[in-house]
This record gives sequence, C-alpha cells and structure tokens, in this order.
Amino acid sequence: MQKGLIHIYTGDGKGKTTAAFGLAMRASGRGKKVLWTSFLKDYDSGEFMHDLPFEVVRGEPVHKFWFTMTDDEKAAVRAEHTARLRGLFERCAQENTDLLILDETLGSLSVGALSEDDVAVLLQGKPEGLEVVLTGRSPSDRLVGLADYVSEIVPRKHPYDKGVPSREGIEY
Repeated sequence: MQKGLIHIYTGDGKGKTTAAFGLAMRASGRGKKVLWTSFLKDYDSGEFMHDLPFEVVRGEPVHKFWFTMTDDEKAAVRAEHTARLRGLFERCAQENTDLLILDETLGSLSVGALSEDDVAVLLQGKPEGLEVVLTGRSPSDRLVGLADYVSEIVPRKHPYDKGVPSREGIEY
C-alpha cells in the first residue's frame, strides 16, 4: 500500500479548487476511489453540473456569507460541517478510499465553522493510504507542519482588477 500524503492548495490566486479537481480527475482516471466535499459553498459551480467519475458528498449548501448569518445559522453550519468532516474520515477508513478532497476547509476554519483541533486530529489519525487535499487561504503553521505538499497560488494579474466580473464556465 502506498503511503497517503497531505496536500494544501492555498494562496490568493484563482485555481485552488481547480487544482484539487484536476487531482481528483487524475486519481479517478487511474481507478482510485475519490471522495470530494466542499465547505461554505453551494455547489452552483460548473464542475458539479454533470456526472463525475468520483463521488461528491454534498453537505447542506451555504447560501449566505458567514458575517450575515445569525448565531443559530452559524451553529447549524458548524454542526453540519463537523459531522460531515468526521463522517468522511470514518467512511474513508471503512471503504479504503484513496483520495479525500476537503475543498475550502481553510475558509471554514478561518470563520470558525470547523475546529482546527478536529481537522488536525483527523489528519494525524487518517488511514495510512489515504491522500488528503485541503484548499483555501491562510493555512495555520500547525496545518502546514502536518502537510507534505503546500502549493501556493499567487495572482500576478487578474481580469477582476480591470472590472471584469466572474464569468460562468470560467471562474464558476
């Protein structure tokens, strides 16, 4: 069995989720069992609008920005995110999953919708062969220390700076 490693795709640039998606496609193309989940998203993005060769575990879609949520809404998101995260690691162990993508985990951590202690404990106790990808901005030193790969995407030029809004099928 191949040792599974931990990846972090981070930075202020466009492409963190896209990089994770590319790895999921590559792994599934080689017959690997892949599970994907996204935190703080609503799955209204082009990559999720057709059949995929891997399973997307959709949590409760998040349609509001964290700062606009009531305390009760935040508590519900925290509970759902935490249960889904823990359940995915349990499932990966039971089903011998090869790759687990945790899209926008770092964003969820930054607003307090997930606990860094929970994420760190799950990463440290992950099945030996499980490859795990976390995406988002500003990983903590603790998570960087646990990771085997840390790839930073840095924007050098972006059309948004010229007033070009996000375009369907390109940015989402």
